[in-house]
Amino acid sequence: MPRPFLHPFSHPGRDDYITLVRGEGCTLWDDAGNSYLDAMASLWYCQAGHGRAEIIDAVTDQMRSLAAYNTFAPFTNPAAEQVAAMILERSPLPDGRVFLCCSGSEAVDTALKIARQWHRLRGDNERQTVITRTNGYHGTNFGGTAAQGIAPNREGWGDLAPHFTEVPHDDLEAAALAMAAEEARPAAVISEPLQGAGGVWPPPEGYLEGLRRLCDTHGALLLLDEVICGFGRTGAWFGAQHYGVAPDIMTFAKGVTSGYQPLAGVIMSRRVSETFETQADGFLLRTGYTYSGHPAACAAGVANLELMEAEGLPGEAARIGERLSAGLRALTDDGLLAGIRGDGAVWAAELGRDAAPVRAKILEAGVIVRPIGSALAMCPPLVISDSEIDRILDTMATALR
Repeated sequence: MPRPFLHPFSHPGRDDYITLVRGEGCTLWDDAGNSYLDAMASLWYCQAGHGRAEIIDAVTDQMRSLAAYNTFAPFTNPAAEQVAAMILERSPLPDGRVFLCCSGSEAVDTALKIARQWHRLRGDNERQTVITRTNGYHGTNFGGTAAQGIAPNREGWGDLAPHFTEVPHDDLEAAALAMAAEEARPAAVISEPLQGAGGVWPPPEGYLEGLRRLCDTHGALLLLDEVICGFGRTGAWFGAQHYGVAPDIMTFAKGVTSGYQPLAGVIMSRRVSETFETQADGFLLRTGYTYSGHPAACAAGVANLELMEAEGLPGEAARIGERLSAGLRALTDDGLLAGIRGDGAVWAAELGRDAAPVRAKILEAGVIVRPIGSALAMCPPLVISDSEIDRILDTMATALR
């Protein structure tokens, strides 16, 4: 009889799972007492490391006063208001607005709806097309599934949401042609600053700036999906700041709480916000979730951002990237890797062959990396030590040899 829990991105008949029971810093333990160095920050998100009492205590304190309540009008709560303000302060859109939800997938679908409605509120009902990039990952809700550029994730679900046009991830000319097509009238372009789950692909030089210019030329919104890049992963608070590009809409999740509670959202620029704010009385933003602005989740976000600020964690991405990339280049020079790519504290080791068997050997040795096709991805907590980075590299070298 299969176990009751149906695991995501897993074969439904699988039964050989590692049962994790404890975490501290960059280390996890299973129920058999084995330890694992977490080189993936769980799933691109545990910036502050595991077991941080500051975040745990903040959530506990919040739940003792107000565990949960909805934020549909006329209700709000201090934690939601505070975390929204803190997110804006750190973003490239400090005079914008923040919509809160629970997952990156929810954030993406909300952002797509906001982008389309923004044009409609301005009297342009024909703008629905969204330009997407191959290798882009935008969650697994209905809109994000249609928007993502990872073909296997789109297949087998039947007809998906219409009006999405995919272009090669590194080809700005193809994006320009798609946006200029007579039938396009694009509503938005959606792009991760650095593509994560599609294989760790940093943007080509000038690519994101080019997307910004194309959006301005064709009247489209630039929507940056910062679910992975946000909150220090590239070295700045957001990838938009790291790459010097101002979006109209941004999504975030993962690192905002270091994963201690589910929290995500959409940041809207002042220009986008004003269109919604100036609608006639009776207009409602008819989207939202039961747990939008959940007090305990927002308290986790406040504590995590305070902790990251106090410890300068976004700045640690440069240190991590320098040491990790230097070690990976040495493995490439030794002929053990076919190449490397990445930025900040997000890297991929290209094997040129199926990466899953090598990941299995690395996992047996007590280090967690992520296989993505022919590459091994690494995205460690921003608190990782130099010696722990060296262990990742040494373990990978042994497995490859």
